[in-house]
Amino acid sequence: MSNVSHLWAIFLGTFIGLLPIINPLAAGPTFLAITDGDSEERRSRQALKGCFYMVCILVSFLIGGTFLMNFFGISIPGLRIAGGIMLTGIGMNMLSTARDGLSDREQNAAALQKPDISFSPLAMPMLSGPGSIAVTLGFTSLADDWLDYVAIIAGIVCVALLTYIVLRLSSRLVRFIGPVGVNAMTKIMGFLIMAIGVQFVVNGVLGIATDPELLRGIRNVLAGR
Repeated sequence: MSNVSHLWAIFLGTFIGLLPIINPLAAGPTFLAITDGDSEERRSRQALKGCFYMVCILVSFLIGGTFLMNFFGISIPGLRIAGGIMLTGIGMNMLSTARDGLSDREQNAAALQKPDISFSPLAMPMLSGPGSIAVTLGFTSLADDWLDYVAIIAGIVCVALLTYIVLRLSSRLVRFIGPVGVNAMTKIMGFLIMAIGVQFVVNGVLGIATDPELLRGIRNVLAGR
């Protein structure tokens, strides 16, 4: 039973950790802009493909995360601290005052010229950007066996399904919530991302401070005195 609770905790942690970063509500208006003039059928197809690509990207980083960490000599605490700093920065940007939107308009205009926007810019970097990739890599530190990876992948898939539903309903949601509501949701998500980022940094620092080799070295130094 404890194993089931552990898997459930990993699943919920993945879902709750990724959802504020992917932030489907904030992606909705941009998705509407870059699919302007498309039929509802084409929009549905683009949203489905974009969410599928998002799952593929995040699962690829999840599976290859351990290899990348070993190859570059990155420790789990170091990964958590780096990911936490990145997430804190993303959250601060979301909480800051609204930008003039010029770069967004330029990106949208470029996207309108593309026959297919499902991979770029929808899947990358809108849905599976650096923040969500950093969180996914961070979850590799929680996986001890293949069942843990299955739980993490299940969390990613559930976020993708929810994102697809929100993108499909984005035109109705934006009209219902309005610009003020979207801005408020973005700030709430930004605060949650900041909290997750700070917690990642705290966990990383605690991991370094409680490292057995470090504690052994400190004891040896004190004993030498």
